Amino acid sequence: MKKITLGLAMCGSFCTFSRVLDAFEALDREIYDFVPVMSQISFETDSRFGPAAQFRERLEALCGREIVHTIKEAEPFGPKKLLDALVIMPCTGNTLAKLAAGIADGPVTLAAKAHLRNERPVIVAVSTNDGLAGNAANLGALLNRRGYYFVPFGQDSAFKKPRSLVADFTKLPQTVETALRGEQLQPMLYGTPAG
Repeated sequence: MKKITLGLAMCGSFCTFSRVLDAFEALDREIYDFVPVMSQISFETDSRFGPAAQFRERLEALCGREIVHTIKEAEPFGPKKLLDALVIMPCTGNTLAKLAAGIADGPVTLAAKAHLRNERPVIVAVSTNDGLAGNAANLGALLNRRGYYFVPFGQDSAFKKPRSLVADFTKLPQTVETALRGEQLQPMLYGTPAG
């Protein structure tokens, strides 16, 4: 059976990187081949959560190939139809806004734009402190746009950060499976009872 080629794209929500990589590593390697993508910031920036090299090495070890981290490297995703699905996890507010506005000025946003032209799914796992504030309109725009599917999300700290949203990264495998069938995994808001 031919494997499904899955792009794994990371943006700069550094506090989530360890959990995101755990979720990537939980994906079934018998089913998927992985293509790693990182935004320039996530590729280069050392943060209090760890050095950039540590996260790059872990992602490359999982995927078995070098990380796409430039616009030039991301451009072929469209014309060469390199992916069956693209995961953007974590998807920062900055990336969310650019996707909603159609801006493709970095490797992750260009990979998404190039990939969408092939009518294939983009799976978004939000991680942003302003998901219920400045980025609420952008989130709403993508929720209504064809081709986008969301890893279930909710408030990560309702009293300390009432406008912050983060995806439940453990739901990635199920979200990818349903997105490949053209369906949104439900419930999309975690903490919401099913049915």
